[in-house]
Amino acid sequence: MRAWRNAVLAVYLASGIGLSAWLTRLPAIAERLELSPASLGALLLTQTVAAFASVSTSGMTVLRLGASRTLRLTSGIVVVGLVLLGLGVSLFASVPVTVVGMLLFGLGSATWNVAANVEGTALENALGKHIMPVLHAFFSIGTVAGAGVGALAAAARVPVVWHVSGAAVLVLALVWGGLPFLRGEGTRVRPREPRTDTGSIDLAALAADRPAQGMRAAWRNPRTVLVGVFVLGIALAEGAANDWVALALTTGYGTTEAVGALGYGIFVTAMTAGRLAGTPMLDRFGRVVILRVACSLALAGLAVFVASPSLGLGLAGLFLWGLGVSVGFPVGMSAAADDRSNTAASVSVVSTLGYGAFLGGPPLLGLLGEAVGVRQALTAVAGLVAVSLLLVPALRVPPAGHRVPGTGR
Repeated sequence: MRAWRNAVLAVYLASGIGLSAWLTRLPAIAERLELSPASLGALLLTQTVAAFASVSTSGMTVLRLGASRTLRLTSGIVVVGLVLLGLGVSLFASVPVTVVGMLLFGLGSATWNVAANVEGTALENALGKHIMPVLHAFFSIGTVAGAGVGALAAAARVPVVWHVSGAAVLVLALVWGGLPFLRGEGTRVRPREPRTDTGSIDLAALAADRPAQGMRAAWRNPRTVLVGVFVLGIALAEGAANDWVALALTTGYGTTEAVGALGYGIFVTAMTAGRLAGTPMLDRFGRVVILRVACSLALAGLAVFVASPSLGLGLAGLFLWGLGVSVGFPVGMSAAADDRSNTAASVSVVSTLGYGAFLGGPPLLGLLGEAVGVRQALTAVAGLVAVSLLLVPALRVPPAGHRVPGTGR
């Protein structure tokens, strides 16, 4: 079990490292390829479009291949994408080659994240206690560590190809080194088989009681869809912060770029701390209580950040915002896994809705921000977080033979 846990932690850590490797070098990429801000935005859009295409089919991919083989395939695609991106920037100074690298990274990373969540929920069910927030915290730790390395590489003028290729080697070592220890495919929980008075299996009752399997059944499950909508609101709040907080601070509060970067650091730190501290609190109080508190904190933080006349108060609101959204996504994955007879499909549906909002919501906020201002546009995010707050009861554990890991709730 310890080896399995460490392998899954490595998968999440590697995902964060891979993402931050190229994000931290965007200024160097733009300079080398002589891209304007609009051209750089178009380059980033290729990765987003590829990720959308990938996540829309991720559920079927994971169901057909299993989480372990999907992680082997998608991590390989991500590594090839990183290397091509680096070669396109540093060796060829070619936008087309860089675009191919971005496309491959987007295709691989989106399905990788879904497969990681399927494996993570299998681990959580096997352990009998909450671990999803810790897994997502390791993703955050990977991004923070990768950002630190990226800052050092940028200061030392290390060519992009050497930086991202080094990150690619580390990603491959972390994921493929842990693959032999993944056990998600062998831990499915089957429904209890009904028996007749004579003790034999009642096949008619078994056929009637066992729910349909697969993606179609998961999309038709009202609870799974409600959990997905809950995660959608939380994921949008996280994605909006990643893309727009720094700009909202500089344009909305009139601060410097350094303060904008500091604000993003405050948000990421709050999220990481919330995921690490939230795990024992979930085991003690149950997911419904914690999620109500978390969504309320996120709403309060967003309201303060949008409306505050003071920068200091705005940064405090940013901390509450990060703390509030920290556990929503991972606990949503745990709630999706309550359907033990169709776990992979249910987790894939919720992941698809969540990552769709994470990837697609922030660009739409940009259009709204053009009309009303970036800071004011975040009010729309608060509206969706309010919807998530109302949907928290949908994440309560179904009573029929299910329980929250480690609590009995």
